[in-house]
This record gives sequence, C-alpha cells and structure tokens, in this order.
Amino acid sequence: MIHDWIGYFAAVCTTGSLIPQAIKAYRSRKTRDLSWSMYTINAIGVALWLVYGWIVNDTPLFIANVITLAFVLIILLLKAFDGD
Repeated sequence: MIHDWIGYFAAVCTTGSLIPQAIKAYRSRKTRDLSWSMYTINAIGVALWLVYGWIVNDTPLFIANVITLAFVLIILLLKAFDGD
C-alpha cells in the first residue's frame, strides 16, 4: 500500500513539473527557446513508461505517464505551430 502512495506522490511531482511550462507556452505562444530534442526524447521515454506501467499493471505509473505524455505533446504541438 505504501508503495502505491509513493508512486502517486512521485507522479504528482514529475507530472506537475511540466504544468508551468505548458501554461507558459500556451499563454505566450512562444516556444522558440524550448528544445525539440529534449521534448521529443522525453515524449518517447514517457510513452515507454506508460506501456511498461500497463504491462506490469502498475496503476500509478500508467496514470502518471498518460497525464505527463499529454502535457509533453501539448508543448510539442505548441512548438510545432510557433511562428518564431
């Protein structure tokens, strides 16, 4: 039981760390200084962790990575359509 709570807390921390960047990019529509390679590699890694969480039936891992992948993809989409 405690390992689930540790997993959920870790998920809140890591997923939550992307929220300020996603909000700032959405509001400003400026993503020129963000790294394509960093966010692309991050998206691949998060997607793989999502699959892993599904395979091993680890709910905290799976849910955290679904949410994290959504934020990373939002940032990448904003970057793709940034006019700068």
